[in-house]
Amino acid sequence: MTSGRIDNTVDESANQDERRRNKRVNARPGTKMLIIDDSKTVCTLLKKMLVQNQYEVGIALDGEAGLKLAKEHQPGLIFLDIVLPGINGFQVLRQLRKDPKTKNIPVIMISGNVLATEKYYAERIGADDFMKKPFSRYEVFHRIENFIGVDKRIRRIAS
Repeated sequence: MTSGRIDNTVDESANQDERRRNKRVNARPGTKMLIIDDSKTVCTLLKKMLVQNQYEVGIALDGEAGLKLAKEHQPGLIFLDIVLPGINGFQVLRQLRKDPKTKNIPVIMISGNVLATEKYYAERIGADDFMKKPFSRYEVFHRIENFIGVDKRIRRIAS
């Protein structure tokens, strides 16, 4: 039986090889992104990564503030934590999908608890992707690339 640590090392090595071969595709500079997470550390880290690629980044530390920012600023992409104070990430996602202003914004759910049931539930109510904490710079930009069209704009793949 192999440990998860060995498997992760092998996967990371394969990711490094892939990174060297493939040129990263970035969305247009100035693309708006929203991070909804109650961890200031996660928000700071993710914002730093995104700003380095010339994206505009908004941060909300709870679901209610996140919904308000999403409606006001219409970000191109939302990173949404599942466990939040007040309304949780699933409730935020449901409201985003019901609102005509936000229903087509791609949402990447993020969580430190990677139970298959959480991922399944997130997909059933309209999440576009799922990313576990902790995450690497490579993983963040690889996931963003999945939503970038030939015109360098971010779009939701499935509705």
